Amino acid sequence: MTESRTITVDALARVEGEGALHLAIEGNRVTDVKFRIVEPPRFFEAFLRGRHFAEAPDITARICGICPVAYQMSAVHAMESACGVTVPQPIRALRRLLYCGEWIESHVLHAFLLHIPDFLGYPDAITLAGDHPDPVKAALTVKKAGNAIVRLLGGREIHPVNVKVGGFYTIPERARFDALAEDLGAALDLLTGYADWIAALPYPEIRRDTPFLALRQGAEYPYCDGRLVSTDGIDAPVTDYERVIEEVHVAHSTALQGRRLDGGSYLTGPMARVVLNADLLTPKAKALADGWDVEAHATNPFRSLQARIVETVFALEEALAIIAALAPDTEPSVPVSPQAGVGCAATEAPRGLLYHRYEIGADGLITAATIVPPTSQNQQAIEADLRVVAEGALDLDDLSLRDLCEHTIRNYDPCISCATHFLTLTVDRKGRPRAVVPSRLRGR
Repeated sequence: MTESRTITVDALARVEGEGALHLAIEGNRVTDVKFRIVEPPRFFEAFLRGRHFAEAPDITARICGICPVAYQMSAVHAMESACGVTVPQPIRALRRLLYCGEWIESHVLHAFLLHIPDFLGYPDAITLAGDHPDPVKAALTVKKAGNAIVRLLGGREIHPVNVKVGGFYTIPERARFDALAEDLGAALDLLTGYADWIAALPYPEIRRDTPFLALRQGAEYPYCDGRLVSTDGIDAPVTDYERVIEEVHVAHSTALQGRRLDGGSYLTGPMARVVLNADLLTPKAKALADGWDVEAHATNPFRSLQARIVETVFALEEALAIIAALAPDTEPSVPVSPQAGVGCAATEAPRGLLYHRYEIGADGLITAATIVPPTSQNQQAIEADLRVVAEGALDLDDLSLRDLCEHTIRNYDPCISCATHFLTLTVDRKGRPRAVVPSRLRGR
């Protein structure tokens, strides 16, 4: 008789929010994979309607406590596009600096506290720190430097309040940026000192050939602007996003799934950016990517950890360069008057491409809003990875297979919203279900 197994994780741990996993196995074949996002819809697009266009940055920042800058930047760029406004280079540079801060704090938090424990067999970062205190302490120091950028330029570390359509409300005095640069330089040295330790982690070996999609600006590594490019031929302006990508509803997820118009999946995020923009990395980040041969390992999703560290090094170098070149007496903003129109923008959140589209009236009120986060775009690819990983590890017992599947999902640093849960596993063997409770609290 063919053995059947059903592995269900009711609540994924060490991810942002409430997600679940269902895996059905018949013999040596995975017959069903569902990466479930079970968080209740929060209707941000609906309650943006009727609000003034200038309110969008503060409202959208509340979508995520880990990547609020990405939502703010996508919103302000879309609104400025609708109103026909282009900000001057000094404001654009400060926006990139703010984005540097978010990448640093988000990437390091995920890599060291949520993901590296998987590679070394630890249930959480606290247990990891018991045996490896130095890298965990180093990560917290680097994250603190990223937080400091967001606090200085954004007004506070969580949900920044200094961002507005047209620029910023205020710009701190130059001396505060110079003091910050000292901490950023120290953080850069600290992080690159762990390159060999990160390279030596035991990365599982799998291969998948999903196309990568990211922004490419051509002169700078992408943060706030660029064209949509892919490894299989897409090259389009952001205004064509909805002619390239569509969102569909699937019964097992409260989040819409992004997919190509031909129905195929794609990947967005750190590995996609590194592959499509490797020539635009800063010197130390480029040397690290070359030394690790990140592009050659791009088909292995577990190597996304290395791409995330490369981008953290990039963000530290970029932040230092921006501070060194800050223009004196920069005006914090330019005036923006509402006009009826449609504005689209995409920026690169830590986890990948984030698309916003707004329609506003001549009175400045928002009449329609579309927001497509990176995790919704990666859902299909995550499910495809789970199928490949599980079919290559069916000899594992149920708990070990569950852990490997959760590790696979964490490759993407999925951002649903912050939550901590116990995990409950249900195993169905030959039609006889039984519950196995691992009793490990593995959240933040």
